[in-house]
Amino acid sequence: MAARENILSRIRAAQGRSGAPDAHERERVAAYIKAPQRGPRPPAGGVPAERFVERAAALATTYDKVGNLADVPLAVARYLAQRQLPRRAVCWPEFLELEWEAAGINVEARGALGSDLVGITGAFCAVAETGTLMLLSGPRTPAATSLLPETHIAVVRAGRIVPSMEDAWSLLRSEHGSMPRAVNFVSGPSRTADIEQTLVLGAHGPYRVHVVLVR
Repeated sequence: MAARENILSRIRAAQGRSGAPDAHERERVAAYIKAPQRGPRPPAGGVPAERFVERAAALATTYDKVGNLADVPLAVARYLAQRQLPRRAVCWPEFLELEWEAAGINVEARGALGSDLVGITGAFCAVAETGTLMLLSGPRTPAATSLLPETHIAVVRAGRIVPSMEDAWSLLRSEHGSMPRAVNFVSGPSRTADIEQTLVLGAHGPYRVHVVLVR
């Protein structure tokens, strides 16, 4: 803490201020954070759901569309069969009551372990501009379910697709009184090109990201 205070004191001194922030200064900062001003943004064209699918596909995210939540297990079963993937998965608790057994999939509601190969999650929202999923950590939305398995399947409701990243943060501020411990953004499979500029998928996360879009 001494090092932190020393750094902050030097910053305040460079700004021509001294001492700790007073109540008035803290109120001004809180008001600014509560109502941030938006910078310039490119125009958002088209239907958000269509734009999201287009941008996500460009990032190597695959997708399927279903009419309602009850159709999700069969859509997941199709995907697993096409990719010859294990029909065993972990999921967020909100999806445990779906008809997984009827679709031939063994699903457990818990955080993923290193041995789990398929993780099924929802998403707080999705960003159309970048094809990105926004996931919040919490007791019923463990981050490990999307990060540890080789295959991440995300259930996304069309009504939760927003035009831009700024809209995603605004939605989070309006629906949550405080920030979660972690906010994770998923833009396609994990990848790196650090070694000889050769693209490698699954470097530090899932090899595959598949979205089931619920209209």
